[in-house]
Amino acid sequence: MKFEIDSTAPESIVRRDFIKKLALASSAAWMSGVPRLVRGTGFETPAAKADACILLWMGGGMAAPETFDPKRYAPFEKGMAVDSVLSTFPAIDTVVDDIKICAGLESIARIMDRGTLIRSAVQPDLGSILHSRHQYHWHTGYVPPQTVACPHIGAWMARVLGPRNEVMPPFINIGQRLEGVGEKEELKAFTTAGFFGSEHGPMNLPFPEQAAQSVRPPEGMSGKRFVNRNKLFRKLVDRSPHREHASDYQQESLMRSMESAYRLLNSKEREAFDIEKEPKEIRQRYDTSRFGRGCLLARRLVENGARFVEVTTEYVPFLHWDTHAGGHDTVNRMHREIDRPIAQLVLDLEERGLLDRTLIIVASEFSRDAMIEGKPGSEANDQAAFKGDFIEEEKHYGLHRHFTGGTSVALFGGGVKKGFLYGKTADERPLVAVENPVTITDLHATIMTAMGISPKTEFSIEDRPFYVTEDGKGSPVREIFA
Repeated sequence: MKFEIDSTAPESIVRRDFIKKLALASSAAWMSGVPRLVRGTGFETPAAKADACILLWMGGGMAAPETFDPKRYAPFEKGMAVDSVLSTFPAIDTVVDDIKICAGLESIARIMDRGTLIRSAVQPDLGSILHSRHQYHWHTGYVPPQTVACPHIGAWMARVLGPRNEVMPPFINIGQRLEGVGEKEELKAFTTAGFFGSEHGPMNLPFPEQAAQSVRPPEGMSGKRFVNRNKLFRKLVDRSPHREHASDYQQESLMRSMESAYRLLNSKEREAFDIEKEPKEIRQRYDTSRFGRGCLLARRLVENGARFVEVTTEYVPFLHWDTHAGGHDTVNRMHREIDRPIAQLVLDLEERGLLDRTLIIVASEFSRDAMIEGKPGSEANDQAAFKGDFIEEEKHYGLHRHFTGGTSVALFGGGVKKGFLYGKTADERPLVAVENPVTITDLHATIMTAMGISPKTEFSIEDRPFYVTEDGKGSPVREIFA
């Protein structure tokens, strides 16, 4: 059974309804029992091509025609027709002959021979396009809301594969605040281990430059006092009146997560969280933004045994990639923030001999277009700030509408082919995928296959089957693997 959302209702009502149903699913997760791995017929564990995964999340809707899939370029002119705008950045050459990307990504252009570019990723038309719903779908593989609190893909890797290093958290989330930002409850809904329990959930580090503080006892506190405080805290949790509202499994999972955190605070691996340990020259290469510093932190964590790390440009409504206005100028800034750090991360892992066994994914919840909301034929509400036919001001020059008909995903390392292009979108509007469309279900199957997890992996939770890809039907895109 699934919850249903009335996509014809006003936007504010849809969002409130969505939050209410997510809260019900989260409460159910806290009461759920032991999730049990099921070995069904036809189940086969693929040979792992990667040991670690880094997701570089472009939260807010990164426009493919402004990044990895350039189209006909139309520079700004006062009075230009909106329907003439496909890309507001010209195409540039990369080190791969048949791959061009957008100006502003010159560093990434120089490392495209290390990875695969998928240009035909597609998303479903969910009626009313909420970033939170599409981000939930991308991160869990399930269209929300569900009656089950769905685990994040990082939690799946943490649960199925376990930690690479016993003291290093297997799932770490960098750069996204879960408090003090818009849509915080929706963000919390998928940044979770769901029914797997707290021990498989993310360690959240919203500010990478402050990560070292999160793995140190409070300043001025002695080691003995810290040990005593940890024991007292465990007793308080154990005696909490809220325990009656949680299953034994969920309570034990919470306690195990506390034990893991305590081990980390007493380990040498905690030094990996301190980016100030890097030489100044290296820090400067990454220091374009909080996202850039997050990429540096991700590299250090993977070097020290993290299994899955997500680094986000941070989703905040109407900021960063959420370009409802001022699109061209905003994307120009985003190019500067992501270009050098992404390329440097790939090069650093390659230099350290880690790239082949680390899968790096650059992705977003959907693309953008100047004219079309959703995809051709969609009944989604147009949420663009500017709805005129002609552009008179430069602030209206850009791709302001959510587009789900075709977007790009870049993959590096992790057994994927080098310098490989997969899929295609139309050269003229509508810019839909016209060759080898890749659904989120199949993209997840591809990612999980690279990590050595079968897309048919199934758990039984409260006597109900739940799969790593929706209904276990995900098919990996095998053509992209070397």
